Amino acid sequence: MPNIKVLDMAGKEVSSIELSDAVFGITPNESAMHTMVVNYLANQRQGTQSTLTRTEVSGGGRKPWRQKGTGHARQGSTRAPQWTHGGIALGPKPRSYRFTVNKKLKRLAMKSALSTKVLDNNLIVLDSITMNEYKTKTITAMLKAVEAEGSKALIVMPEVNSFVIKSAANIPGVKTALVNTINVYDILNYDKFIVVKDAVAKIEEVYA
Repeated sequence: MPNIKVLDMAGKEVSSIELSDAVFGITPNESAMHTMVVNYLANQRQGTQSTLTRTEVSGGGRKPWRQKGTGHARQGSTRAPQWTHGGIALGPKPRSYRFTVNKKLKRLAMKSALSTKVLDNNLIVLDSITMNEYKTKTITAMLKAVEAEGSKALIVMPEVNSFVIKSAANIPGVKTALVNTINVYDILNYDKFIVVKDAVAKIEEVYA
């Protein structure tokens, strides 16, 4: 079982924790993680792009010239795709890019992402994050103490703490999340995975 030291907000080791092999100690499956990242990004797309076809462009109601005898190619409308200001042929229309991934693959990808952080020594476990005021300096000092300053950091908490969330909100490259809102994309996208000890237990409860 991976054994990780538990730090306090000052960066001092206060204890250690044994992580579950079933969640934090598997061989990462890159294919599963890739699928989940693509799925996450596809589901974020609004799909609202739209172009006008020849039936939707204004104008072009009458035939520009007679069918024969002019020397020009025959034309039926000045809003056909080959005309300037004409409609777009086969252009994009609003659509949904969403696709679903089965539960088994989701779990494998999540455990692979968590195990990757352990293998890369980018998992930081904190004893707790206690704050009783909105203070960005407190979060900045904590990140510096745990050697995560200047890195993209994902802070995972077991429950909502508005002091932590709002204090970290305007620090570039720092994001806060709850156990039930973390996803594979964020885990891989952020360099440091900072998780509160109580949140580790919840993650293991869900994915073990």
